[in-house]
Amino acid sequence: MNEHIARQLREAAEEHRPDRARMLARVQRGTAGPAVRHRARSGLRSWPRVALAGLAAVGALATGGLAVAGIGSWTPQPSGAATTAPADPSPTLTPTPTPTRSAPPPAAPAPAPATFAPPAGTPTGPRPTPSASGRPQNGPLWSEGSIDPHSTVYWAQSNLTLRTTQPLTSLTVELRVAQTGDVRDTGNWRTLPADDFTVTVQETGGALVYRWVLKPGRTVPPGQHEFAGQYNHATGVRGSANDGYRVDARSAGGPASVSGGFSPGR
Repeated sequence: MNEHIARQLREAAEEHRPDRARMLARVQRGTAGPAVRHRARSGLRSWPRVALAGLAAVGALATGGLAVAGIGSWTPQPSGAATTAPADPSPTLTPTPTPTRSAPPPAAPAPAPATFAPPAGTPTGPRPTPSASGRPQNGPLWSEGSIDPHSTVYWAQSNLTLRTTQPLTSLTVELRVAQTGDVRDTGNWRTLPADDFTVTVQETGGALVYRWVLKPGRTVPPGQHEFAGQYNHATGVRGSANDGYRVDARSAGGPASVSGGFSPGR
């Protein structure tokens, strides 16, 4: 029986739909007027009345819970004010500020065109000419120095052309290449037999010196002969103004010497 009553109470509570406006008005009247006391009835109640009282109590509890939830945001008004259900609050729209665009930064000035300086050691004036103090011809000897036309901005070759009208029993040829920057020997050659000469290459007095010395008992025949020194150098067109050569020889007519510089190759 108790389970049946409990089920009826639950069903009645679930089906109950409280009148929210009437409850608010009742609560307001209760807060404005004096409390009314009701006499409790004496005497024993029959079982059906007890059941209905329990059902009413559960309904009142459910209604009270909903009423409390409904008046949680309600503020009591003074007596005599109109009783109205509070309107649902509408969301307040806050305008979003429009970002202010800042002025674009001034355009950077265009870079100046790049300029290229010639590598160190590169001559900017006209090419040098052989020194006027040289002596290219003496006795049976004639000579001419030049820079090989196949030279590059990294490598060069100094050529010496020597002519003799008489056989030479003694001959020393010396080429001097001034140290203008990173000058390094890469080789040498001559048109006369290699076994007839002692060859040395060394750096001395600020120059790279190539020297060919005719061995004793050997002879240089009349004619034209070539001697050349090869070397690397700093990047750029290398100037040869401080380069030079000297030749000392002996023939049946006696000693003879010639000297000079190196003109640009042709």
